[in-house]
Amino acid sequence: MSSINTNASAMTALQTLSATNKALNTTQGRIATGLRVAEASDNAAYWSIATTMRSDNKALSTVQDSLGLGASKVDTAYTGMNKAIDTLNEIKVKLVAANGASNADKAKIQTEVKALQDQLKAYADGATFSGTNMLSVNSGAAVAADVKVVSAFNRDASGTASISTIDIKVEGIKLYEAGAGVATTGKGILDSERTAAGVEGAANAVTLGTYDAADTFQVATMKLTDGTLFANDQQLSQMLGVVESALKDMNTAATDLGAAKSRIELQKTFTASLMDSIDRGVGQLVDADMNKESTRLQALQVQQQLGIQALSIANGNSQSIMSLFRG
Repeated sequence: MSSINTNASAMTALQTLSATNKALNTTQGRIATGLRVAEASDNAAYWSIATTMRSDNKALSTVQDSLGLGASKVDTAYTGMNKAIDTLNEIKVKLVAANGASNADKAKIQTEVKALQDQLKAYADGATFSGTNMLSVNSGAAVAADVKVVSAFNRDASGTASISTIDIKVEGIKLYEAGAGVATTGKGILDSERTAAGVEGAANAVTLGTYDAADTFQVATMKLTDGTLFANDQQLSQMLGVVESALKDMNTAATDLGAAKSRIELQKTFTASLMDSIDRGVGQLVDADMNKESTRLQALQVQQQLGIQALSIANGNSQSIMSLFRG
């Protein structure tokens, strides 16, 4: 039946063309953005997951920066510690050379030891990076605060986010402690009072030239002579024991710093790999397959052209009705 009020063919052709145009717009949008899921309306679940993971990846990028900063801080302390160990070994050599030496020679050796002690302090004070110094600290009356390096951004199965840190125990690393209220045993490795056996404790006044088994010495301040009196061989042996004890503690501290340095480097590598993995995962959820979209675009363009022709034919049907009324 032909009707001038209702053109069913044109309506069908128009609906088909509208559907084709909508699909074509979708495909063109995917090609332009490279995304199959560009907004929540495309796929709410995938969009939500991808948005959260992109946010987490930005947090991981900040973690990566923090690890780089932390690595620099630890590396600076590690370098200072190693130089301090080398210098303390030189002091050890000087103490060995002073045994049995004349007072005149002890005075000369004292000059060298004092220069090395000053150099130790210079290494510790100079081992600062971005305002952080783990070797020369001032903790007031408290225990030296740990240096915390942000190492990970975590999200558990319930969606709760948390931060992990790598903690460097400064209390066991510090060489000098300027805190006036710090307990005797809370001083640094080089400015703590030690007996010949290496035991830290309260200071015991030393009289050079007079041996006392209870005498204590600081690596930072011990003297072979005060200009008038001179240390005897027994006291030099005590000083040597103090140096050996300090070296042992410094070797332990260097080991701790080396372990922290290695851990930070491993975490940096893992974080970089994790970020790449998340990027790939997000891509699998929301990225468009350009090969498929290119093929679909060509097919839809053909369908669009055919739809336009079909609509044109359907609209021409009403004109054929006029021929029925011509004489």
